[in-house]
Amino acid sequence: MKFNMDQLIIIAGPCVIETKKSTITMAQRLKEELADLPVKFIFKASFDKANRTSINSFRGLGLKKGLQILSEVKKKAQVPILTDIHCARQIPEVAPIVDILQIPAFLCRQTDLITEAAKTKKIINIKKGQFIGPEDIKHIIRKIESTKNKKILITERGFCFGYNDLIVDFRSFPIMKKFGYPVIFDATHSLQKPSAQSGISGGDSQFTETLSLAAAAAGVNGFFFEVHPSPRNALSDPFTTYKLNKLQKLIIKILKVKNALQK
Repeated sequence: MKFNMDQLIIIAGPCVIETKKSTITMAQRLKEELADLPVKFIFKASFDKANRTSINSFRGLGLKKGLQILSEVKKKAQVPILTDIHCARQIPEVAPIVDILQIPAFLCRQTDLITEAAKTKKIINIKKGQFIGPEDIKHIIRKIESTKNKKILITERGFCFGYNDLIVDFRSFPIMKKFGYPVIFDATHSLQKPSAQSGISGGDSQFTETLSLAAAAAGVNGFFFEVHPSPRNALSDPFTTYKLNKLQKLIIKILKVKNALQK
């Protein structure tokens, strides 16, 4: 899979696989709603959310069942798939099924995980850690490039701002674009308030559109959205997940901003 730097990339799906039926339904619906828009759609979903705040939080259906569902999603919806990995031993099982391997933000400095993922020659999506500056992403890029893999996406997902909050520094987009790879804005995770809701992360999903349009004006190459038909009932990240039936309208607005920049 190759990316046209002029075509908007949309990575979207549920935070975590909840059921087989809901995951397949969301993939098919997203594909249908985005089909007539000039975007490259990639479906995302996690088989495991390893970095939960609380031991009681829902993590997902696990590696085996989760991969079975992602494989069926790919077969039925005919869409590219992205999922995250948390340790090197997962890579041999995950890589044959998905198109993009995602390095979670909290693990973005784990050299062995990054290089083993890169050796698969799959596209690698780096989630920039909440604790590193945009200039430092070059060191992660070099780890991937050391394996002769230059299929890379860079994703901004906010920076730590005091306790239990994140902020987006829009200077990060032009800084990271200088490294020559597509830069993605994670419009939902960037609005998290980590661990702020008595053992789970809170958030401000009401600002998703505002930050997304600002990121479009800043010239990002794509967007990452966690979506759900009923966000507050989502089993993971209910306070930042965007409502599924609102996504198409938001992307149309984003495209208008992108088109205005090109005039």
